[in-house]
Amino acid sequence: MGFRRRNWRIGVALGLALGVVAAAAILMTLQHVAIAPRLLAPYVAKRSQGHNPTIVAFGQWLSGMIMDRDRDSTPALAPLRQIGAQERPVALPSVAREVLVSSSDDARTAILAARPGDLITFLPGVYRFHGGLKNGPAGLADAPITVAARVPGSVLIEMDAEEGFKVAAPYWTFQNLVIHGVCARHTDCEHAFHVVGAAAHFRALNNTISDFNAHFKINGEGGQFPDQGLIEGNTLTNSQVRNTANPVTPIDLVAASGWVVRNNFISDFIKGDGNQVSYGAFAKGGGGHNRFEQNIVQCEQHLRGFPGQRVGLSLGGGSTARTFCRDSRCITEQEDSTIAANLILSCSDDGIYLNSAARSSLTHNTLLDTGGISVRFPTSSALVVGNLVDGAMRSRNGGLLHAEDNRSTSTALLYLGLHPVRSLFLDSGAGRLDWAGQPPHRRALQAGLPDLCSAAPRGAAPAYGAFERFSACQRDTAGIP
Repeated sequence: MGFRRRNWRIGVALGLALGVVAAAAILMTLQHVAIAPRLLAPYVAKRSQGHNPTIVAFGQWLSGMIMDRDRDSTPALAPLRQIGAQERPVALPSVAREVLVSSSDDARTAILAARPGDLITFLPGVYRFHGGLKNGPAGLADAPITVAARVPGSVLIEMDAEEGFKVAAPYWTFQNLVIHGVCARHTDCEHAFHVVGAAAHFRALNNTISDFNAHFKINGEGGQFPDQGLIEGNTLTNSQVRNTANPVTPIDLVAASGWVVRNNFISDFIKGDGNQVSYGAFAKGGGGHNRFEQNIVQCEQHLRGFPGQRVGLSLGGGSTARTFCRDSRCITEQEDSTIAANLILSCSDDGIYLNSAARSSLTHNTLLDTGGISVRFPTSSALVVGNLVDGAMRSRNGGLLHAEDNRSTSTALLYLGLHPVRSLFLDSGAGRLDWAGQPPHRRALQAGLPDLCSAAPRGAAPAYGAFERFSACQRDTAGIP
């Protein structure tokens, strides 16, 4: 009897040991291939489909368990100062001629007949447009044409059109507007703004735009490219999953160069049909010297738990057909572009994804509840410095990733449900992003970096990630905006 009991104990011990060895081997494999749990879980669920009910049930259980180890709850961020559209208007230019419009027909006429230096002002009210608006003549560097509301929130523009404002001439500015897509079919509301060809030096300031597939679509036309644009201080979101197979990307920048995308709040860009892959913003198509800085990208804010892959920011996106590339070749999708001081959170896929993006700079971003940073293909190269990543940083398919002094989490720890980066904050799942203790400061000296939450540059030994104090991002709701 004692012999049998001893053999049983030895068998149990060997079984446990083999289980531990197998689990360790699986973790080592996952660490090597660098597949985040949130990317593996849907694959497990899909592969279990079509089998007997036991396998299907086990696949669903395993998928859910893997996902629960990785995903955080959706943080409800408090009202933000300077990130996204603000109640306080961006100052309008002093002009010789202001054109007041009080109807949709007035607005269409004024925009077509604009002169350099004009300020076209919508009077308070609701304006419905059936069909888009094309801009008139070019503005000038010292006399841009501005289309605006004096008080943010006082003008609601409802667009029932594939393209809202089509801008094809330089030096046009749009600011303080609220624009909603109201098409019955989501495929009919493609763009609030389509910026094309000669429309260099386009600016969008302090607008709230919702319910479009690509709120801003920027691309070449007739051999010209709308370079040197600015998208600053806007709120871009959707109230529903976009039931379309067309691209869903609030800032869809193709083949243009020298753009700055700054201080925007981007959220809820879920593509319901087709490949179900969407991006908060990307630059691709053979352009370069573009900057995404000091933005908050919350892939899932009010819309959560839907199938598909949401990526925060990308240089290269999902690649570009040669016809639409700046050089008609797209050997690289992007060159010499920068992603800096952004907060990216609640994404079902990578927070930052580089696809054929040469000489990229990823500096001092904070990524929470995302698949991390991915640098893909031999034509991609990235200097990655000072980032705070709740997830892994990895190269794929020959991508060149040069990492200097970042804080990230190994893939193996993610499968164990361990997220040391999240523990640096009071409660990342509730949007409480002040430090739980002393901020993690870099040892390296790098002064003058942008801060997500402050207009002042950062000091010589900055904290890892996008900000020194997140409370500086939050609006004083007691009275001071």
